Amino acid sequence: MKSEQTCGEALIHLLTDYGVDTVFGIPGVHTLDIYRGIANSNVRHVQAKNEQGAGFMADGYARATGKPGVCTLITGPGITNASTAIGQAFADSVPMLVISSENATHTLGKGWGCLHEITNQQAVTEPLTALSATALTPGDVPELIGQAFSIFSSGRRRPVHISIPVDVLSKPATGNWVKRQIPSYGAPEAAAIDEAGALLGRAKRPVILVGGGAIAVSGKSLAQLAECIGAGIVSTNAGKGIVPDSHPLNLGTSMTKAPTQDFVAECDVVLALGTELSETDSYIPSLPLNGKLIRVDIDAAKINDRYPADVGIVADAAQSLEALLEVVEGQGTVTTKDTAARVASAIEQTEASLSALERQHLALCGAIRAGLPPEAIIIGDMTQLSYSASFALPVEQPGTWLHPAGFCTLGCAMPMAIGAKIASPDRAVSALVGDGGFMFTVGELAAAAELRLPLPIIIWNNGGYGQIRDGMTRRDIPTIGVNSTGTDFMLLAKALGCDGVRPGSLGEVTSALTVALESSRPTLIEVHQDALWLQ
Repeated sequence: MKSEQTCGEALIHLLTDYGVDTVFGIPGVHTLDIYRGIANSNVRHVQAKNEQGAGFMADGYARATGKPGVCTLITGPGITNASTAIGQAFADSVPMLVISSENATHTLGKGWGCLHEITNQQAVTEPLTALSATALTPGDVPELIGQAFSIFSSGRRRPVHISIPVDVLSKPATGNWVKRQIPSYGAPEAAAIDEAGALLGRAKRPVILVGGGAIAVSGKSLAQLAECIGAGIVSTNAGKGIVPDSHPLNLGTSMTKAPTQDFVAECDVVLALGTELSETDSYIPSLPLNGKLIRVDIDAAKINDRYPADVGIVADAAQSLEALLEVVEGQGTVTTKDTAARVASAIEQTEASLSALERQHLALCGAIRAGLPPEAIIIGDMTQLSYSASFALPVEQPGTWLHPAGFCTLGCAMPMAIGAKIASPDRAVSALVGDGGFMFTVGELAAAAELRLPLPIIIWNNGGYGQIRDGMTRRDIPTIGVNSTGTDFMLLAKALGCDGVRPGSLGEVTSALTVALESSRPTLIEVHQDALWLQ
């Protein structure tokens, strides 16, 4: 590092040492020294249209790569705009590094009415991050960046926010600006593995609940464990695809359905692998866990929360899985054939009980699947189509279905898809959005067009906020504030430099996706719930 560098410049060079190659954001008068650093580096800057979009893009980048997504934000409104995206990353355990400016050190906490002032900016993000801190000197920055990457590498991977006052950013970079040693995840304790293995080996009706914390495990190894002990498999949205949906022991992401709940309720041993067993993991308020519970989680606080473990393993999911395989090999008491028959029966019961709307979604998911390659990343917004796609969209590979249910944030999918496409330019990326949620972040469509991204965006148009409207109707509440007067999405697409298509059949949905993936700009594919061809 050259001695004449400012703190803002040195920050960017330090980030490159940690492997950062892309940042998302919008520059401001307080972040100019950061942008001088970006200009003098190989780091790519992706301009969002709103800081919330920058946060969602960083989230999508992180989910697609497993690396921390990074955004650079202005003081005050930059942070408040991005706070929803930070909250989403926190809820879904996504590594995100938020670097922001802050007012000059001599003004902090004084309420003088300085530009962009928040009297305690650190407090704004503290509930949404694993670490929120302010660097009061240039020498604080390397330490805080080191702490951030330690969190990303050895604990529950959640956002970190580091504020740097504008006067600190412009000061000469002093101190030891080098990458620090990064710790790794701990190995599981042998005694806990032996105890868990004994339970699984004796189980008569075991089940494995797999979540996003297990995204790095070998799907082949997880399937091998299930086959070894005759266990059914149920995944959360974040765990969907770790074991292919087509595997005969896999019930998929179907915990919302009564047959799957009954299946789990009858199980005498439950292995929860990398899932916090939250309400939003399953979209049901209480999980039917009646058997002995084994929890494998990197976060020790999860072992004895709402669902206390009979056996708790605080360790990396991949290492724990391999250790369990060694212990249980040849011990299972249940045949794969028997469990597969129970799984098939539960799936048949679910399919027979689908509503008319879910059958529409099932048909549309088939057309979408046919139009996208198996390795495509599909990002589902908060919309009825995505809720059904959780169980109805076939997924055979991990990390290819991204549905951030934890914070349940409307409007996240399209900017997340931009971040995922930036991260994985050679992979197909698509977003499923509702007409209401799409308008939350519609400005980021202009960013995608400027970037010339071949990004198909499927809009499920149900005339507003259909899920909320249906809930109002069921409870005999007037449908206030949930109906849309109508947006011409084809004109909108044209105005923002995109293509627009209204398919007239399921086959045209598939072909529209195929064409969109070869385009040099985004494509809006609008499907109306009331379309005659979908009835």
